Amino acid sequence: MCEEKTAADLLKEKLCLDQKHVALVMQDDEINEADAFCEGYKDFITLCKTEREAATFAENAAKKAGFVPFKASATYKPGDKVYYMNRNKAIILTVFGKKSLSEGVKIVASHIDAPRIDLKPNPLYEDSDLALLKTHYYGGIKKYQWTAIPLAMHGVVMLKNGKSLQITIGEKMDEPKFVITDLLPHLGAEQSKRTLSEGIKGEELNVLIGSRPFRSDKGSDLVKLNILKLLNEKYGLVEEDFFSAELEMVPACAASDIGLDRSMIGGYGQDDRVCAYPSLMAVLECKAPEHTVVTVLTDKEETGSDGNTGLNSAYLKHFIEDIAKQQGVEARDVLRRSQCLSADVNAAFDPTFPTVHDKMNASYLNKGIVVTKYTGSRGKSGTSDASAEFMGRVRKIFDDAGIIWQVGELGKVDEGGGGTVAQYVANLDVDVVDVGVAVLSMHSPFEVVSKLDLYMAYKAFRAFSLS
Repeated sequence: MCEEKTAADLLKEKLCLDQKHVALVMQDDEINEADAFCEGYKDFITLCKTEREAATFAENAAKKAGFVPFKASATYKPGDKVYYMNRNKAIILTVFGKKSLSEGVKIVASHIDAPRIDLKPNPLYEDSDLALLKTHYYGGIKKYQWTAIPLAMHGVVMLKNGKSLQITIGEKMDEPKFVITDLLPHLGAEQSKRTLSEGIKGEELNVLIGSRPFRSDKGSDLVKLNILKLLNEKYGLVEEDFFSAELEMVPACAASDIGLDRSMIGGYGQDDRVCAYPSLMAVLECKAPEHTVVTVLTDKEETGSDGNTGLNSAYLKHFIEDIAKQQGVEARDVLRRSQCLSADVNAAFDPTFPTVHDKMNASYLNKGIVVTKYTGSRGKSGTSDASAEFMGRVRKIFDDAGIIWQVGELGKVDEGGGGTVAQYVANLDVDVVDVGVAVLSMHSPFEVVSKLDLYMAYKAFRAFSLS
């Protein structure tokens, strides 16, 4: 027999925040839709482990959905779909809306680069009859997490003759893997005295690539020579070609379901491809929006968004200028009336490490998409801090569309923090707020997200674009 609710119970229902597990709010058929949606996502993060691969995936998907390359000299009408590829590392996808650009555009911006291990320009050497590669890590990593795990090599090499080579080694079952070695505990007493951040130093992230020599009685560095011979036979490479290469070492593992209930996804690069994929799917399905929709998959966020493929450059601004010019509108008028979701992740509360979070303001797995009013570190350094007015508009959009959402900060005030692309979009005079998926083990080689949170991100980006 149900007990009658007290006056206090009724008042709590009316006034207090009640953040339920998303599975208790969603219907069974929608949960099934979410699980099906996540199968495509798992394929995406298994196949696309670099920004180039993710940009190419987006371009191919866009072409299948009827998008065509953008031409600054062309004229576009409502419903037209175009894309602009920036140096094969970043891409903008646009669906033109019914309203004039003078009323602004709806921007969803996520990043497709992820922490990794890059090869140095002159990487290959031999020591003690082992061939190794020198590396320079990219983005914020815990270096010790990258040792003693199987790695794959992805990237591009520009040969002297101008030919471009796409290289992927280590993803297939029958292909060799690579590894960064570590000390055994029996001999690691001195290493164990280091701080955790210095347990493995940057110059110790050397990748083991071979151990058999070129079969000759004479000469030095014969193991290195044998590796160069193999690379030359398969790809036509010589050692000098490393100077004009972008080769990245990434975890050699496929995305997989996590948990007996298969409720989560584990895999590499989910910061921020867990937001890039649903934002891409949302724009591909966009038919006839009221406002023009601009979806950006950008590069270089993990190193500060600098460089001509990062959002601290002018390529997004120039694109807006180009489409504004076609309608006889000033780009600054478009931008000041535009709205943006900076689609980036937040750190999920981990009960094993609770002390770094303010539990009342942390984000959680399975509580829906996370709205992060500001990022930055300590005294809000390096953040745009969304206005109350724009937070109110986003809140209404999500509530009207039945989006399950939560708010979150990136840890306690003085613990550290982090940044996103939001500040660079805000610097263009655009209203912007961070909205993304909560992630466990962020920046590790194997991050974890909730399937239902991922699906809610897709619904949120779609609702925002069509609002």
